[in-house]
Amino acid sequence: MLKPDENPSIIWPEEASIRDFSGLWWVAHTKSRNEKALARDLINKDISYFLPMSWKVRRQRGRKIRSLLPLFSGYLFFCGDENQRLEALRTNRVANIIEVKDQEKLLSELLQIEYAIRAGAPLVPHKYIKAGRHCRVIAGPLADLQGIVVDTKSTTRLVLQIDMLGQATSVEIDADTIEVID
Repeated sequence: MLKPDENPSIIWPEEASIRDFSGLWWVAHTKSRNEKALARDLINKDISYFLPMSWKVRRQRGRKIRSLLPLFSGYLFFCGDENQRLEALRTNRVANIIEVKDQEKLLSELLQIEYAIRAGAPLVPHKYIKAGRHCRVIAGPLADLQGIVVDTKSTTRLVLQIDMLGQATSVEIDADTIEVID
């Protein structure tokens, strides 16, 4: 179990936005539970990456334990050229590297998640949704965030999806702060 300050950064380099990364986007499908270790290896190789994570709190023997866990278990997004792709493979932490056919679409989806993380939104993994109302947040710290709205019994959630992986994450929002996008 890592102490909070021992976790790798969600974005590397830390001061950058993923919008500023140069090169092609790749998706590393990691070996089991190797996302953070791969992130540390990429830092050492100076390869830009995005590893969306969120805090999970659980109780064990009367103690509260906080863990920073990847939102998309088994996946890390990195940016670079062919040599950097090969360097990622050489870490021996990658099961497969997925080529991104639609670079702009993936970047657009990742930017939504980066925006939510930077706004401090408590993201949680969510099942992937094939259809739903596409909406935009119009007020508050998540203004301009876009996703699919899902209503549950007690809450409204905005689902942010990575289509090429068929995975999603969501954040609770106030139903009064959204508008439907055509």
